[in-house]
Amino acid sequence: MSKIKRDSKSKNSNNAGNWIGVGTAIGTAIYASTNEPVWIAVGVAIGAALGWLKPKGQKR
Repeated sequence: MSKIKRDSKSKNSNNAGNWIGVGTAIGTAIYASTNEPVWIAVGVAIGAALGWLKPKGQKR
């Protein structure tokens, strides 16, 4: 039986899920101050865009 390496965590902790959460939190904060729900969607979109970008120096 072969051993499967379970240590396959990403070395970059800034993955897309984290950025979407940060964007949602920022959008929710702006929504709370302006009472316009479109800011939540804008925050999610910005978070997804930040999570999608490759860090500098990463080849893949």
